Amino acid sequence: MSSVKKIVLVTAEHHPYHKLWVKLAERISKELNVPLEVKKEDYVYVNEYGDKDEFGMAWLPQILAELNDGTVRVLLSQLPLNQALQPDEEKALEIMKSKALGSQ
Repeated sequence: MSSVKKIVLVTAEHHPYHKLWVKLAERISKELNVPLEVKKEDYVYVNEYGDKDEFGMAWLPQILAELNDGTVRVLLSQLPLNQALQPDEEKALEIMKSKALGSQ
């Protein structure tokens, strides 16, 4: 089974939750003990590897994991919300860990 080589955050500084996405990427990188690469508005990368809408267009931000076998896995492309409809950081981290460890 492949392991995570690095975490990649593809983001845009003008996004309202940019700082939260950076924080989440830093947290998952630290928890998995792998480097973090931040790409700013790299639509080529995110269109190649990220989640896309029904028209085939990717959006930002997204957090991905590059695995040591060369594949790329999307860890988070939408923020989960709590009951107050606010971003749920702990749920986001849980989702990313689950996907990074291959259970999804």
